Parts: sequence; structure tokens; C-alpha cells
Amino acid sequence: MTFASKIITCLLVLTIYIAAPTESHITCGTVTSTMTQCISYLTNGGPLPSSCCVAVKSLNQMAQTTPDRRQVCECLKSAGKEIKGLNIDLVAALPTTCGVSLSYPIGFNTNCDRYLSIYNFVFVYRLPCEGD
Repeated sequence: MTFASKIITCLLVLTIYIAAPTESHITCGTVTSTMTQCISYLTNGGPLPSSCCVAVKSLNQMAQTTPDRRQVCECLKSAGKEIKGLNIDLVAALPTTCGVSLSYPIGFNTNCDRYLSIYNFVFVYRLPCEGD
């Protein structure tokens, strides 16, 4: 692939991501109702209910756009602050425990804009314009 075609490919990919919708179609109500399956585990520990991992995977599937991922992140932070006794270590490990890979850490101090910006997406996921 020539240098010029790499530049064109890179610009096309960036255009697609920049033109992505800016509003989320996911509500905080959807996020919190989906994640209710996990509250007992995240506060009391013990065995992880399979329904919790189903919820985590479902939420991950719902959040396909940058605005959706940002909204889910903000909703989870907000809801988490309202639940007394959450084990932050269990919260942070939940995606990995359920087999979901995220490009940002889970926690009350996560900057959802920083980790879920278009620029972070470009560098985290190694688009074709990177490298040789």
C-alpha cells in the first residue's frame, strides 16, 4: 500500500468516526435496570450470578457508539455513587470477570469524556492509518 493510499484510508476512517452521531440513544434508566442483576454481588461478594454477566454483555452490546459508551459510563458512575457498600474492587473487575474488554477503567473517578473520546478510540483500536 502506498503512502498516499494509507493517508486516504486514514482520512476516510476518521471521517466516518467524526461523522458518528453525537447523542446517545441509551438512557440511565436502561443502564440501571440492566445492571440491577449485579448489585448484590457488587455489595456482598460471593458467587457471581450468571444473570449479572448477561447484563454486562448486554449493556456492552447496546453501547456501540461513542456517545452511547460515554452515556453508559456516566450513568454507571452516577448510579454507583447512590448504592451504599459497593466493593470498588469488584466493580472495577466486573467487565473482565464477565469476559468483556473495555478500553477504559471502571471507577467513580473515571473521566468518561477522556477515555471515550474519538481521539482515544483512534489510538486505542489501532486504525489502518497507524504504522507501516
